[in-house]
Amino acid sequence: MNFKDAVKSIIKPHEEDQLTPLTTVWGENISPGCLLPEYPRPQMRRDSFISLNGYWDYAITSSGSFPSEFDGTILVPFSPECTLSGVNRQLLPSQFLWYRRSLPPLDGLDASDMRLILHFGAVDYEAEVYINDIRVTSHLGGYLPFETDITPYLKDGENQLAVKVRDVTHLKSQARGKQSLTRGGIFYTAQSGIWQSVWLEQVPSSHIKNVWFETDYDARRVTAHITAVTGNDSPVLSLSVYPAWAETLSQPVSASEPSHGNRPEALYQSGHGDSQPVLCTTLSIHDSGRTALSFTIPDEHFHSWSPETPFLYPVTITLGQDKVQSYFAMRIFTIEHRSPSRTGLMIEKAGPKASSIPVFCLNHKPCFLMGALDQGYWPDGLYTAPSDEALIYDITVMKSLGYNMLRKHIKVENTRWYYHCDRLGMIVCQDIVNGGSSYHMPVVSYLPTLCPSLAAHIKDSHYALLSRKDRKARAQWEKECMETVSYLKFFPSIAVWVPFNEGWGQFDAVRITDRIKAEDPDRLIDSASGWFDQGCGDFISVHNYFRPLTVPVKKWTNRAFFLSEYGGFACHIKDHSSVERVFGYKRYETIREFQRAYRSLIKKSLLPLKRQGLSGAVFTQLSDVEEEVNGILTYDRKINKLAPLQKSTSDHIGSA
Repeated sequence: MNFKDAVKSIIKPHEEDQLTPLTTVWGENISPGCLLPEYPRPQMRRDSFISLNGYWDYAITSSGSFPSEFDGTILVPFSPECTLSGVNRQLLPSQFLWYRRSLPPLDGLDASDMRLILHFGAVDYEAEVYINDIRVTSHLGGYLPFETDITPYLKDGENQLAVKVRDVTHLKSQARGKQSLTRGGIFYTAQSGIWQSVWLEQVPSSHIKNVWFETDYDARRVTAHITAVTGNDSPVLSLSVYPAWAETLSQPVSASEPSHGNRPEALYQSGHGDSQPVLCTTLSIHDSGRTALSFTIPDEHFHSWSPETPFLYPVTITLGQDKVQSYFAMRIFTIEHRSPSRTGLMIEKAGPKASSIPVFCLNHKPCFLMGALDQGYWPDGLYTAPSDEALIYDITVMKSLGYNMLRKHIKVENTRWYYHCDRLGMIVCQDIVNGGSSYHMPVVSYLPTLCPSLAAHIKDSHYALLSRKDRKARAQWEKECMETVSYLKFFPSIAVWVPFNEGWGQFDAVRITDRIKAEDPDRLIDSASGWFDQGCGDFISVHNYFRPLTVPVKKWTNRAFFLSEYGGFACHIKDHSSVERVFGYKRYETIREFQRAYRSLIKKSLLPLKRQGLSGAVFTQLSDVEEEVNGILTYDRKINKLAPLQKSTSDHIGSA
C-alpha cells in the first residue's frame, strides 16, 4: 500500500477558500430569455409546454413569513450559490429562500375541460409552493420532481407564483450527496433552492400522468404501465409503437475541445413522418388508476439496445384528447457464469461449474463495464448544467475515450441526461443520494482504506457508527430511495443501482437491497460500493486507490467482482482549477505525466484483470471538481487531459 499518497488524501475542510470563478463555453453563451428550452421530461413528451425558467424575484430571509420586499433577481433554475444565478450567496441553515414571479397570460384555459399542471424538476431541499398567496403544495427532498394542479387557484388577470425553500445541507441527516457547508477535498460547495426546470403544462381533464415500460428481453414482450387521471367520459387508451428513429451526429465529437454549437438529437415527431406503427393496441379506461398494456415485438422488428447500437422504439400514447410521445428499448442485464480461457471468458453452456466466474452480461453476452465516476458538478452552475449541449458533451467525450459506462455519483441528474445516455448508448450505474448525520471519517474512510479485511466485518446494524441513529431520517431516506428507483426505472440505460457508498449513512443494506429488487427486478444492485459488504446484491464491490489492482476473490459465489472506484490521478491545470491546492490520490505535475500514468494503469494493470473475472471498473473521475483535480476533463470542461499533446499522436490514449 502507498501510505504516503494515502496520508496526503486525508480530507480537510477549507471554509476560508475563495474559489476562483470558472466558466464553461456553454455558460458563457447563455441566453436568459431562452434558458434550457428543451422539453424537460423526454420520457413523456407532449407537443407544447410553457417554460418558467428565467429571471424571478428572490429574497433570503431569517423568517418563514412572506418577505415585504425582495433582494433582487435570480436566474432560475440556477441555485443562488452559483455564478450563473447572478446571486452568489450561500443559503444558511437558519435562513429561508423565497422566489416570486408572475405567471404568463393563460388565455384559452377552460377550467371545466382543461387543467394546468405546475412542474418542478427538483428543489433542494424543503419547498412550499404558493399561488396568489395560497399554499398549494409542499415537497421534501432535493433530487426528485414534483407537480401540482394549480387550476383551482387561478383567477382572471395576473396570477402570482411563489416558492419558499429551506435547506440545512449536512447539519442534519437529509440526503445531500457531496454538498457541504464546510467544503474541502471530496466534498463540494453546497447548493440550494430550484436547480432544475420549472414549467407549466396544459392537459385535458382526462390525461396520462405517468408511463414506464417493463421489458422481457427473452420473450420479446413489453408491458406499458400507464397511470391515468380520468373524468366521467371513460376515454379510450391507445398505444402505437413505431420503427426506431435514425440517430446521427453531424460531426464527430472532439476528444480535446467542447462543442460551441448545437448537436442534433432524436426528435419526437407527431405521426413519426410517413412510417407506419409496428403495432397498435387499445382499451377503454373506466376509472382513475393504473393500467397495463402488453404486447410482443415481431421478429422482423426486434432490435437489441447496446452502447454500440442504442436502438430505441418510439411510442405514441393517446387517452381521449391527450397525447404523449415516449420510448423504450430491448435489453437485459444479468450476472452469468463464464469459464476463463487464455483469451478471455468463454460461454458456459452446461451451467455454472466450480471453475466458472460470474460476470456482468448485456443481452446474455459478457460486457466489460469500462466506467468513469461522474459527479455532475459544473463550475458556473454547480448541480445545474448550463445547457443541454453540456450534458451531451460529457457523455460523448467519454464515449470517444472508450468508456461505455458512467457512474452517476450520489446525485440524481436532470432527466434529459438519462435520455441522452439512452439514445447515445451509455450504460449508467446510478447511485442513490446519501444521507445521515456527520460522518465518522476514521471509521467510514480511513479504517477501510488501511484495513479492508477488518472493515468487511462491520455490520450496518450499528446505526450510531454509520451516522444513522435518527429513526425518522432513516425512514425519509428509504422513502426517497424507493421514489428514486420508481422514477428512474423508465430509462433503459440504467443497469445498476447503488444504494450505499463507502458507508455514508449506510444501514440495513440487506433489507434495502431486497426492497429495491422488488421494485425493479430488471436491474442489478451494487449494495455497498467500496466496503462494509453485507453479503447481498449482485457484486463484490471494492474501492482501490492505493494498492496494486487485483481480483482478490478466491472462491466465487453468484456475485461478480466490481472495482467500483480506482485511479484518482490528480493533475492541476493552471487557470482551469478553482483553487491552487491539489487534492487527489496520486499527483502528477504535467499532462504528459498524467497520460503516461493513465495509459500504464489501464493497459498494464486494469484490462488484464478481465481474464480473471473483473466485470467492470470505475475510473475516478470524469472531471475535476473544485480542489479535487483528478478528472479526465478540467472542471470548466475546456481541457481534456487525455487529448493528444501533438496532432501527429496516433495512440488513442483512452482506447479500451
